[in-house]
Amino acid sequence: MALPDSVVGVLLAGGKSSRMGGGDKCLRELGGKPILTRIIERLQPQVSEIVINANGDPARFDAFGLPVVSDSVAGYQGPLAGVHAALEWVKANRPGVEHIVTVATDTPFFPADLVHRFLDAGGDASAFRVAQSDMGVHAVIGLWPIGLSEPLEVSLARGERKVTAWTKDHGAVPVFFSAVDVGGQSIDPFFNINAPEDLAAAETLLSERTS
Repeated sequence: MALPDSVVGVLLAGGKSSRMGGGDKCLRELGGKPILTRIIERLQPQVSEIVINANGDPARFDAFGLPVVSDSVAGYQGPLAGVHAALEWVKANRPGVEHIVTVATDTPFFPADLVHRFLDAGGDASAFRVAQSDMGVHAVIGLWPIGLSEPLEVSLARGERKVTAWTKDHGAVPVFFSAVDVGGQSIDPFFNINAPEDLAAAETLLSERTS
């Protein structure tokens, strides 16, 4: 089984954020700092290094000092394209790494022990894992063996875009995460900020936790 120091963290920021009015929702502020900063701070202790998957001008992420990897297929084809691009980047640049862990950049409360839980979970030796909570499977949050890059490339060429279906079809083992307490409220650990009202709710949770 892989160790945390042989896992590269991948922050999936390649979406259009249409429900937030466009732009990079991960660069919006939450509790006085960008959502992306909170994601990085939470993931950094869990992995060997972090890369960002994003499309467009990578310079907008310069302040974070992390490699930015764009999708390998054009046209904003969804998170599977981002995962594939990250797997290919790791193969080319970090040949000793066996897995990546992917995290959506709109989930500021994901577990601080996410990677350890993935690595310690039972199942097949390939260690292909996806997160699950009471809300269901969160397939964009997962532990991916580097060897999946080739079958993923084939699927993308065929037009596959449904990440949940793809992970299920390729043997991903769901790992269950219980609700977490934030600001005195029990919430899904993969609470995601999709719309302005979600951002407002996250602000309230943080302010209640601080108080």
